[in-house]
Amino acid sequence: MDDLLIEYSDVCVSHEEYPVLKDVNLQVKAGDFVYLSGKVGSGKSTLLKSLYREVPIVSGEANVLGYDLTTIKNRQVPYLRRQLGIVFQDFKLLIDRSVYENLRFVLKATTKLSSVEMDVRISDVLRYVGMSNKGYKMPHELSGGEQQRIVIARALLNRPKLLLADEPTGNLDLETADELMKLFYNIKEEGTAIIMATHNQLWCQAYPGRVLKCENGCISEMKNDNSLIAEEEAFL
Repeated sequence: MDDLLIEYSDVCVSHEEYPVLKDVNLQVKAGDFVYLSGKVGSGKSTLLKSLYREVPIVSGEANVLGYDLTTIKNRQVPYLRRQLGIVFQDFKLLIDRSVYENLRFVLKATTKLSSVEMDVRISDVLRYVGMSNKGYKMPHELSGGEQQRIVIARALLNRPKLLLADEPTGNLDLETADELMKLFYNIKEEGTAIIMATHNQLWCQAYPGRVLKCENGCISEMKNDNSLIAEEEAFL
C-alpha cells in the first residue's frame, strides 16, 4: 500500500533497557490524524521516540516510511528523520539565533539547497504558520504560542510525510492551543499524517481523529466519543 507510512506488528518497545510497550499493532496512512492518550508514564512519548529510532524496537516487525526499524543502520537513521517532522512541547529552539537562523540551521544540516532555495523554503513555512513577519525575532521575544508556531514551521521544512507532536499544546492557553490545533488539522488535510500525544481529550471531539490509548504497557484503539472524555477526565 503506497499510502501506508507506519506498520507495527507485535512490537515491543523498551526505554533504557526496560520494556515499556508490548504487542503493539499499528498502521498509519497518509492523511491520518492519530491521538495518543494515556496517563503520564504510560508510554506515549516512548512510542513516538520509537518511530524515529530514538528508542529501540526489541521485537516484532516495525516499518516506518519504508525503513525496517529492526535492521536499520545508524548511518540510515538521519535519512529516516529527514522524512518526518517533530514538534516538541518545550520548543527546543536555539536561543542564541533568530527565527530565520534557527530554520536555516536545520536546512543546512539536512539538505543541499542553495541559499536562495533556503530563503524560499523558510519564507514558505513561515507564511504557512502565520509568522511571516517574525523571522528576525529572537526566541525569547516571542510568546509561547508564537514559539510553537515556529517549531511547527521547523518541522515542515523538509515537507514531511509524517508529523509527530508530543503534547504540543500542553503549555498554552486554550485560545492559543485551539489556533494551533486548527493549523495541525490543516496540515493533516493536505495529506501529512499526524500522531499527537495529548492529555486534552476535548481536541478529539473538536478535531476528530483516531484515538489510541496507552495503558498497562499496551495500546488499544478507542471509540472517539464522549465516554472517552469522561474516562480520561477520571484520572487527570
